[in-house]
This record gives sequence, C-alpha cells and structure tokens, in this order.
Amino acid sequence: MAVYAVEKAGTRHVALPRAECQNSRPDAYPITDSMKFLFDLFPLLLFFAALKVYDIYVATAVAIGASFLQVGFFWFKHRRVETMHIVTLVIIGVFGSLTLILHDATFIKWKPTVVYWIFAVILFYTQFFTQQTAYEHLLGKQISLPANVWQQQNRDWGIFFLLLGALNIYVAFYFIPDYYAGLDSKIQDEYWGTFKVFGTMGLTLAFTLFQAVRMAPHLQTQENEKSKDDVIRD
Repeated sequence: MAVYAVEKAGTRHVALPRAECQNSRPDAYPITDSMKFLFDLFPLLLFFAALKVYDIYVATAVAIGASFLQVGFFWFKHRRVETMHIVTLVIIGVFGSLTLILHDATFIKWKPTVVYWIFAVILFYTQFFTQQTAYEHLLGKQISLPANVWQQQNRDWGIFFLLLGALNIYVAFYFIPDYYAGLDSKIQDEYWGTFKVFGTMGLTLAFTLFQAVRMAPHLQTQENEKSKDDVIRD
C-alpha cells in the first residue's frame, strides 16, 4: 500500500495507511531532512573515517557492518525498510565480500559505479518502455510538471549517473598525476575515498541545484495555470 509524507516547516511527518499501521508501531514521528540525510550517509561516513584511520579493507568491513545496522535500525524503528537501503546493502555485501575474501580493492572501487549505472538503467528503461518515468514516479506527488519536462529531467539524470559512474572508474584506476603515482597504496586509496565521499556528493548536489533551476519556470507556469483555473471557476 502507498506511503505518503506531509512536509511542514522543514520536518517530514510520515503517515502509513491504517491497514499497515495495525501491523506496526505508529509512524507519527518527526524526521528532519538533515537527520534523514545523515542517516542515509551513515555507512559512507564510517567507511571514510575507517579508511583514514586504518586501510581500505578495514573500511570495507566497517561499511558492510554499518549497512546492516542501518537496515536493521530502520526496520526496528519503523517496521519497514527502504528500497535504497536494501539495494546498497546487497551491493556492498557482494562487492565488499569479494574485496575482503580476495584482498583486492578493485571490487570495492567498482561498487559506486555499479550503483550509479543501476540508477541509469532504471531511469532509461522508464524513459523508453513505461508510461511514467522513474523521476516522475519519485516526485510526481510533490510537484507538478509538464510531461516533456518530466522526460527531460529523467533523461538528464540518467546521463548524469552514467557519467558519474565513468568518472569514478577514471579516478579509481586511471587518474595518476606525477605526485600521485609515487604514493603508497593507502594514500592512493584515501585519494579515491575522498573523491567518493566528497567529490561525488558535491557533483550530485551541484547537479540537483542546476536541475531545480531548470524546473523552476515550469513549476511557476503550473502554479499560474492553477490560479487562472481557480479564478475562472470563481
């Protein structure tokens, strides 16, 4: 059954349909956007901290454990799981385990690219083979846009994730300036880890703002049309 959210004053109040509430604890708790953001980044931040203190193998083990804790805590508190958390858990479980078993950091460095390209595949699949794009499915209940703008936004995010995945491979395996080539493997791993945490996050935030600016005129148009319709009815 559908889950809906009401956002007010920077706080999200999540409400479940009655049938679901009967089988779980009431979900009438406030979740601030900043808390949700930090909770989603919990495994990534622990990975980076462990990478700085120890090495990429300890960091990988920490990320796997943190992902299990993330899913377990969310289920314990809300009696449900988020799809994104499960996808991340499965991928970090597979690629992280291969990294630890084979003692080869190549697998964990490929993990972000796999995640980004899975996003891209989903976006492009819905772009061409379904009536509603993934982007509209995600945000369609919160905002109203013309059909061509939904298509444009969905396509652009698909391209962005394709390029971001390729950029991760480049930084992880091919970006070797003179000063970088002479460093030991731990420093090289930290260099990639810094890009993984802060570089990709910064690029994603910048692209989100860019897309929001592009959407803004269409959102305003939709609001104006609604106002005009209300005036006509009156």
